[in-house]
Amino acid sequence: MSDVNIRLFSAFKEEPSWMQDFRLQNLAQFEHLALPSIEKVKFHRWPLTDTQIDTEYGDELYRSQQYQYGTSDRAKIVQYGKETIMEQLPQELIDAGVIFTDLFTAVRDYPKLVQRYYMTKAVQPNENNLTGYHAAYVNSGLFLYVPKNVIIEEPIESLFIQNSFVKEAYNKHILIVADTNSALTYVENFETEGNQANSANIIVEVIAKPGAKVKYSAVDHLGVHTTAYLNRRGYLERDASIEWAIGVMNDGNIIADFDSDLIGDGSHSEIKAVAVSTGNQIQALDTRVTNYGKHSIGHILQHGVILDRSTLTFNGIGHIIKGAKGADAQQESRILMLSENAKGDANPLLLIDENEVTAGHAASVGRVDPEQLFYLTSRGISQEEAERLVIRGFLGTVIAAIPIKEIRDGLITMIDKKLRKKGS
Repeated sequence: MSDVNIRLFSAFKEEPSWMQDFRLQNLAQFEHLALPSIEKVKFHRWPLTDTQIDTEYGDELYRSQQYQYGTSDRAKIVQYGKETIMEQLPQELIDAGVIFTDLFTAVRDYPKLVQRYYMTKAVQPNENNLTGYHAAYVNSGLFLYVPKNVIIEEPIESLFIQNSFVKEAYNKHILIVADTNSALTYVENFETEGNQANSANIIVEVIAKPGAKVKYSAVDHLGVHTTAYLNRRGYLERDASIEWAIGVMNDGNIIADFDSDLIGDGSHSEIKAVAVSTGNQIQALDTRVTNYGKHSIGHILQHGVILDRSTLTFNGIGHIIKGAKGADAQQESRILMLSENAKGDANPLLLIDENEVTAGHAASVGRVDPEQLFYLTSRGISQEEAERLVIRGFLGTVIAAIPIKEIRDGLITMIDKKLRKKGS
């Protein structure tokens, strides 16, 4: 896409001049940036930078608006492709100053607030080729702002549906800002409809100001014809915390960065991720916690299951920066293999630049425990069902962390469905 088309898209979205300038600056430079480094995975030939970002939708958009998205009155947004088709926010949250809307509305209505945080703290556009591409070609997104001292009890929910009935890159940006001493629970689902081969570039930035508490849950289920780059990044200031619970259930080839930067003293991040790979797909998770602040805590827990001829890679990186005295960096990555033809890698890395810290790691790639299977089958449970129960228990830590029952149940159903594909 030329700069003329970028200008037209920006003008159509009524973006302020700073946003258009930001796009054009990154359009001019992103191709000169290197791709991100994901150990053990060769993805350099993957089609990850489609330039078609504005396709006209047909009947599928109309059909999507007829779906039932539940009757709950809690805060919720549904986006289909690049269009927002449902948006609701309880009046008490509006009165409290909470902002929950699509990215382009936020850029127009709250330009100074968005500009302060958009790709300035958590993710920088010049980090690599794919973040630079994203900054130029983003075509949908979400902005959530929770003011100081506001405590939101009910989960805030988003449903994002990729429209793959058409040829269109799926470039979505989610920006969440939890101001000082605020608290929220946020849950998102990614799905794909249609069979058109498309790329996806999804960046999530969570800014946790001093004392803020964020619980973030996600279930990713992008389609088999979607090749995707996912980047979720937390930026944590003093005494802030983010609890991540992420289910990686995609059917296509995926590379993902799940990172937390513990900037402030006493900040705390827990990253829990589960993944299931089937068929011939490749999924790779680069999960990193960097301790900058004193007495900051960063823990990583990754569990995965691989079937058929698929590949699953867990790279866990814990980095304690010089000056982060009293920091704690722990990680565990474990993969269950259900096929001799599958390939699993669990690669832990600790980088310690300071004394008086605590750090550790554990990693394993292996098969289902035969004693557990024997125990279950000896009580009349079939081999297939016993295997599913063991695996569900293996992945249960993340499942239990998702706060909405319907989404927990949906994740369990998704896991079971992927496991039933074994050998197909």
